[in-house]
Amino acid sequence: MSSTYVHYSTTPSSLPSDYAVLSRYAAAHGLTDATTTDESSALVEGQALNDDDTSTYDFEDAELTPEARALLRRKSRRSSFPTSYLTPFNPTSMGALPDDLGHRSGPAPRNITATENTPLLAPLVPRIEEEVDEEDVTPSSVAHPNVLWEEMRILSKYTLPVFGTHVLEYSLVVASVVSIGHLSTTALAASTLGSMTASVSGYSIIQGFGSTLDTMLPSAWTSSQPNLVGLWSQRMAIVMAACLVPISMIWFNAESILLALKQDPEVAHLAAVYLKWAVLGLPAYSFNTVSRRYFQSQGLFAVPTRVIVCVAPVNAALNYLLVWGPKPFRLGFIGAPIATAISFNLISICSIIYGVWFIPQTAWHPLSMRCFTNLGVLVQLGLAGVGQTASEWWSWELVGLAASLLGPVALATQSVLLVSASTTFQAPFALSVATSVRIGNLLGEENPIRASYASTAAMLMALVIAMIWSAMFTAFRNSWAYLFNNDEDVVSMVASILPVVALFQVFDGVSAVTAGILRSIGKQFTGALLNLSAYYVIGIPFGIWLTFSHDFGLVGLWIGLTISLIYAAGFGVWICLRTDWDYQVQKVKARIAADQKAGVRHDVEGHQ
Repeated sequence: MSSTYVHYSTTPSSLPSDYAVLSRYAAAHGLTDATTTDESSALVEGQALNDDDTSTYDFEDAELTPEARALLRRKSRRSSFPTSYLTPFNPTSMGALPDDLGHRSGPAPRNITATENTPLLAPLVPRIEEEVDEEDVTPSSVAHPNVLWEEMRILSKYTLPVFGTHVLEYSLVVASVVSIGHLSTTALAASTLGSMTASVSGYSIIQGFGSTLDTMLPSAWTSSQPNLVGLWSQRMAIVMAACLVPISMIWFNAESILLALKQDPEVAHLAAVYLKWAVLGLPAYSFNTVSRRYFQSQGLFAVPTRVIVCVAPVNAALNYLLVWGPKPFRLGFIGAPIATAISFNLISICSIIYGVWFIPQTAWHPLSMRCFTNLGVLVQLGLAGVGQTASEWWSWELVGLAASLLGPVALATQSVLLVSASTTFQAPFALSVATSVRIGNLLGEENPIRASYASTAAMLMALVIAMIWSAMFTAFRNSWAYLFNNDEDVVSMVASILPVVALFQVFDGVSAVTAGILRSIGKQFTGALLNLSAYYVIGIPFGIWLTFSHDFGLVGLWIGLTISLIYAAGFGVWICLRTDWDYQVQKVKARIAADQKAGVRHDVEGHQ
C-alpha cells in the first residue's frame, strides 16, 4: 500500500487549536456561504468569532443557544481535529475520495491557497461517518429506543458483507474436501485429517493473533492518528511471520507426529503430503487475516467480500482442473491443497491491488523501523487471542474424537450436526466482527455512550438471530438430516439431538458476540479464561461423563457443549454490561498518545 499520504506531524506543540482548525477548514471549504452563515448567526447571540479569536474564545462562558451548545459538543467530541473526514492537503486540486459501505469520503474541497496561517497538518480527520454519530447522545437519553435501533441498523449494514466473506472463504475449504472426496475413502480421510491438523496447529493460531487487530485498528482509524492503522498492521505482519516458522516445521514433520498419535500409516502419509503442499498458502492466509481487518477497520467491509467473490469461482475451477482435469493439468490428490494455496495467494494479490489503487491511503504508514516497536503488546494480546479463539476450535476436534468412539452412526450424525452448527454460526460470528469494528471506531471517536448502546444492540441482535436458527432446527428436526444423508439411523439420531442443538444456538450466538465485544476493548485474556474454563473445565468433561458413564450417547456431548456455552454467554454478558466505557476511551487515548510519543522519539533519533 502506497505511502502517498500526508505525513501527520507527531509533535504536540505544533498542533493548532481545535476551534482554529475548525474555523480554517470551514473557510477553506467554502462553508461561509449563506447557509452556514445563517447557522452561525443562530449559534452565538451577539458574538462574532473569527480565525484569530477562536483558539482562545471561552465557549463555556459564552451565552449560547441550546442549538449552539449541541453543535459545539459535536464539533469538539474528540480532542483534536473535529471535522468528519481528512483528505490529503493539496492546494490546487482535490476531488472526493472513493467511498464504500459505511465509509464517507466527504465533499470535494475547493481550491485552497496555502498561506502562513495554513495548518501544517491535513485539515480533516478520517473516520467512519454515520449520520447518527453527530447526534448529541447523553446519559439521560438511555431510555430512548431510537439509539438502539440506530445501532442495530448500522451493525446490520456492517454484518452482511462480513457474513458473505466468511461463507465464501469457508467454501474454499469445502471445495477442497469435495474434490478429494470422490477419489477414494482413504484420500477423503487423509484430506479431513490434514485439514483438521492445519486448523488446530496453524489456522487457529493465526486467527488468534489476528484478533489483536480487532482491538488496535478500529480505534486507531477514528483517532487523530489514522495512519496507526497501517503501522499496527505492519507490526502484526512481523509477528505473523515469526509464527509461521514453528507452524511450518510442524506441517513439514506432520507424518511422524500423526503416527505417534496412532493414526493409520497410509492416511498419515497422505495427510502429511496434503500439509506440505498447503504450506504454499500459509503466508498468504496470514496476510489475508491482517489485510481483511485493515479494510474492515476503515468501514470498507465490502472490499474483502468483493475480492473473495472473484476468487471463489476460480478456486472451484482450480480444484476441478488440478484434481480431475485433463492430463497436462491433473495432479490428483495434491491438486486440492495446491488449488487452495493458489486461491489464498490470489486473495492477497487482489487485496494489495485494491489497497494501493482503489482506496484512500490515509490509513497507510510508510515502511520504517517503527514497525519493529511495540511487538510485545501484540504478542501478549495475541497469545490471549489464541487462548480465546483456538481453545474453541480445539474443543470441537476433541468432541469429534469422542464421537468417533461411539461408532459410525454417531460419527456420521456428529458430522451432520457439526456442519449445520458451523454454518449457522457464521451469522453471529460476522456480527461479532462488525461489533468489534463499530465499538472500536466509537472509542476512537471518544464516544463512550454510543459504544455502550452498540454493545447492547449487538447482544440483542445475537439473541434474535439465534432464536431464528433455533426455530428452524426445531421445526425441521425430523427431515433435516436428509440434506446430508439418507441413512434412517442417522436421520433418527439427528432428529433426537436437534432440540438440544436448537438450545445450543441461543447461547452460541450470544457468546460469539460477547467475545467480539471483549476483543474490541482488549480483553482477549478474559475471553480466553472464559473459553478455557467453559469448555475444558465444565462442558467437555461433563459431556464425556454423561456420554460414557451414564450411556447418554452423542446427546451427552451436546448437553455438555450447551452447558459450557450457557456459562460463557452468561459471564460474557455480565462483563459487557458492567464495562466502564469512559475508562475504555481513556485506554484508547493513552495507547494513541504512547504511540505518538514513540513516533516523535523515533523521528528525532532518525534525524540524529
